[in-house]
Amino acid sequence: MPNIRHPRHGSLQHWPRKKAKRIYTRLKNQPKSKNISILGFAGYKAGMTHVLFTDNRAASHTKGEQVSWPVTVIECPPLKIHGLNFYSKDVYGLKLSNSILAQKLDKDLGRKINLPKKYDYNSKLKDIESKLSDYYDLRILVHTQPRLTSLSKKKPEVFEIAIGGEDIKSKFDYSKNLLGSEIKVSDIIKVGLFVDVHSVSKGKGFQGTVKRFGVSIRGHKTEKKRRGNIVGPERPSKVHWGMIMPGHMGYNTRTEYNKKVLLIGNKPEEINPKGGFLHYGLVKNDYILVKGSVPGTSKRLIRLTEARRINILGQVERGQITLDYISKESKQ
Repeated sequence: MPNIRHPRHGSLQHWPRKKAKRIYTRLKNQPKSKNISILGFAGYKAGMTHVLFTDNRAASHTKGEQVSWPVTVIECPPLKIHGLNFYSKDVYGLKLSNSILAQKLDKDLGRKINLPKKYDYNSKLKDIESKLSDYYDLRILVHTQPRLTSLSKKKPEVFEIAIGGEDIKSKFDYSKNLLGSEIKVSDIIKVGLFVDVHSVSKGKGFQGTVKRFGVSIRGHKTEKKRRGNIVGPERPSKVHWGMIMPGHMGYNTRTEYNKKVLLIGNKPEEINPKGGFLHYGLVKNDYILVKGSVPGTSKRLIRLTEARRINILGQVERGQITLDYISKESKQ
C-alpha cells in the first residue's frame, strides 16, 4: 500500500497571505450596539502565565474540581480621546467628511501626527453642530500613552473606536463631553464577558513549505526533501493561486473571537513575576487577564472589542470566575 501524503495543511480562509501594513490593526468593520457606549479598548501584551480556580460552572465536566487555565496578561494604560471623526454615507460606503480635535493636546501626540499651531475649537464645534444631520456616523479618535508603561518608546498609537447608539445626535452629545479626557479599561470592559482580540501576529521571515504549510518531508532517496509537489503542467504555463510555495510567513492581521475576560486589576504587584515579564518588564498600570493566547509578540498593541459571535456555549459560560491563584513564578 503506498504512503499517504498530505500535499498541504492549513486553512485557505486567509488569502492572500499579505504582510500587515502597520504594526497595529485597523478595524474595517466596527462593532455596533444599540446602547450608547464606547465599543473597544487597547493594551500592550505583557506575556502569559497560568491561574487556578475551583470550577463552579453548572454545565462543566470538571465541576467542583480545581482547574488550571493559561492566561494572557495585557497591560491597559488609560487611553486619551483627542478627536472625533464624522462620516457620511453614499453608494460606495462611508466617507470621512469632517473632524474635530480637543482644545488641549498632549505633546507626545506630536510625535505621531502634525498638531495645529492655531486651532479655533469653538468655531469648529458650531460648524459641526449646524451640519450634524448630514452625517451618518461618528467615531472617537484616541491615542495610547506608552510613556506610562515599561516600554522604551514615547510615540503613541492613534486609532478609531466606534460609539454605540442609533442616533447621531445622542452619539455626539455623549462623545463631545469626553474630548480631552482619559478612559480606563474598567469603564469599557467587564469581568466575565467575552471580547474579540485584533492584533498583528509574530513575523517569522522567509520560510519554506514544510514550516509554512506543514507538508511532509519526503523520503531519503528523493533529491529534495523539503519541498512541495509539482507546481503545475507545462501547458498552460501558469501556477495555480493556491499552490504551496516558499515565502513570507507571519506578521498578518488576525482576529480571534470570544476570549473570556477573567480579571481586571489595578494592583500590578499581584501579577508581576520576579524580574518582570520576559522581553517586556514590569506591569505598571491597569491590566486584564484573558483566557488563552492572543496573536502577536510581547509589547505589541492588542485591540479589544465587544464580542460579535457569541454562541450558545458562550452565553452559558458568561459570568465571573473567582481565581484562587495567579502564578507569579519567573518566566526566565
